[in-house]
Amino acid sequence: MPAQFSGATSPTQYQQEFLQAGLDRIDQGLTVIDGHLNIVAWNKAFWRLLDFPEDMVFIGAPFESFMRYNAERGEYGPGDVEELVAERMQLARSFVPHYTERARPNGQILAVRGEPLPHNGFVTLYTDITSTRRFQQQIQQQNAELEDHVAQRTKELKATNQRLIVADEANQRITAALRRSEENLRVITDAVPALIGYFDQQENYSYSNKGYSDWFGFTKEEMCGRSIRNVVGEEVYTTVSGYVKQALQGQRVSYEYAMHRPGRGVVYARSELVPELDPSGRVAGCFVLSVDITDLKNTQSALVHAQKMEAVGQLTGGLAHDFNNLLTVVIGNLVTLHERYPNDPDICEFVVPALKASRRGAALIKRLLAFASKQPLAPRAVNIADLVADTMILLKRTLPANITITSKPLDEPLIAMTDAQQLENALLNLALNSRDAMPDGGQLVIQAVRVQLDMVQVADFDVAPGCYVALSVSDTGTGMDAATQARASDPFFTTKRFGLGSGLGLSMVYGFAKQSGGGIRIQSALGEGCAVTMVLPYVGANLEAESLTRAHHRSGRRGAEHPLVLLVEDDPDVRRVIRLQLVDLGYPVIEADHAADALLLLASVPTVGILISDVVMPGGMDGQTLCREASLNAPNVKTLLISGYAASPENAIGPPLLKKPFTAAELQRALDGLIS
Repeated sequence: MPAQFSGATSPTQYQQEFLQAGLDRIDQGLTVIDGHLNIVAWNKAFWRLLDFPEDMVFIGAPFESFMRYNAERGEYGPGDVEELVAERMQLARSFVPHYTERARPNGQILAVRGEPLPHNGFVTLYTDITSTRRFQQQIQQQNAELEDHVAQRTKELKATNQRLIVADEANQRITAALRRSEENLRVITDAVPALIGYFDQQENYSYSNKGYSDWFGFTKEEMCGRSIRNVVGEEVYTTVSGYVKQALQGQRVSYEYAMHRPGRGVVYARSELVPELDPSGRVAGCFVLSVDITDLKNTQSALVHAQKMEAVGQLTGGLAHDFNNLLTVVIGNLVTLHERYPNDPDICEFVVPALKASRRGAALIKRLLAFASKQPLAPRAVNIADLVADTMILLKRTLPANITITSKPLDEPLIAMTDAQQLENALLNLALNSRDAMPDGGQLVIQAVRVQLDMVQVADFDVAPGCYVALSVSDTGTGMDAATQARASDPFFTTKRFGLGSGLGLSMVYGFAKQSGGGIRIQSALGEGCAVTMVLPYVGANLEAESLTRAHHRSGRRGAEHPLVLLVEDDPDVRRVIRLQLVDLGYPVIEADHAADALLLLASVPTVGILISDVVMPGGMDGQTLCREASLNAPNVKTLLISGYAASPENAIGPPLLKKPFTAAELQRALDGLIS
């Protein structure tokens, strides 16, 4: 009998139980299948998570029995059981690493990840991702199970030691088996996509699996003997040291922390510390069970940002209508005053600056609506190469000489369905932001590529998986810290001195991208420049010719006589300004302040030739509905909608839309389009 085992726990048995306790503590199901497709290892969460009878799970149980059990209870949907089983066994025989998500009939959603093992076997991990709340509850429940399991295993270990002392031959056989089991468990724990470690009372690591050591940038051998402070770094240790001390006093604790990793930026983890008690009841050390929750944090952050943008967008849309009505009155009266007294220097001295300021206000509202995704777009098939080339010409004339601007050539034709003018404005805004970030000069690069975004990559842009055109503007400027990046898309947020920026540039780009079915991503760090990437839906190269034909505009001439106009506008001041514009243009006008009166006038005045109506009106009937009613009752009447804010973009089959505020010349062009 080996002397080292007399009255003591076998190292291999202890390590096996040690590793098994860690595996059983994981709330994810685990199976290990050998090259003959038989089960050789598992944990409790496997049969519990997938609702398998416990007696089905034993060493050597055929993998096929679990497939058949699932097929018979409808886990794989309708179909012939034998065909369903044969299909999955064929996939198992030609096993490749994979990750899938499966919805079970009971509503539970499982993430299934498989990884190959030496000698043709494979390990499979099953994760219940139905609810984060449920995940937390399972962690608490498994903590209690782990404590009971450790106590039970300790009791069994003592009994096993007694048997080993009595039977030396049996001891040798068990030791050899445990050694093989230890090697297998070591392979398994390294393949498991979870972070497992152990540290002692002195806060020194004595064990870590490959995932845990890789997380901190060490090998497993380098981890052993290192202190927690040395491994995690001073910043993270300041965050977690209090939890470590609580765990070493016998208290189970869980916490989250963030750390910087080269190449990945800020990453997040959720850790659970489980104290291990020695036979005397004192804490010998702690298990560390961690999960990478970086993707979850990023998703939550994207959701909060989207909700904030939606709230600001609703506020912007609500204010735009009233504000544009005010500007219509202001600009209309100022233009009329200026036209009536064009040579009066005293009047021009005050009117001209007021007109400029009012028009700047109108432009500001348009930018706000673009940010809020409320400004109607005019999408068409756009050749991105041509648009980038045109933008480059403009930027080379605009940017200072100490900034070098280049664009990378496209490998293929890229056609996106978008609003060309708004896209060009977005690129200009990004380029001007880069210019301001490089006061001493630098490099600006514009690049366009086609990208296929998968389930993981779409989280960066908050879009659906698919094919996109990615337009990036990168610079070598001062960059942004994390706090600035978090607010970069907020309206009116700017780091520039007062008067040098409105804070709407990047927020407008964000709103345009979202409204176009895409998104943006900002990558930056202080002193390392900035890269803003905008993705837009890719539509291929076959629509390029079609896009050119859509540039045709109708043209026509007005008749010699102007038809009678029915003007419907609830705001009397706005109605007065538009009436004066129409009269100056030579149109006879009758008025109504709501839709009901307008319908009565249409019925009683058959000479009405044009109906001009505001979109938003009181009384239960808006301008679009009024135009539809007019087309039924008076089909010869032409209709024109006017609005300071329209929630729905103009479409090809509805009345044309003229945005407030507008000039008499713009009104004339809109009327010419109706009667030409």
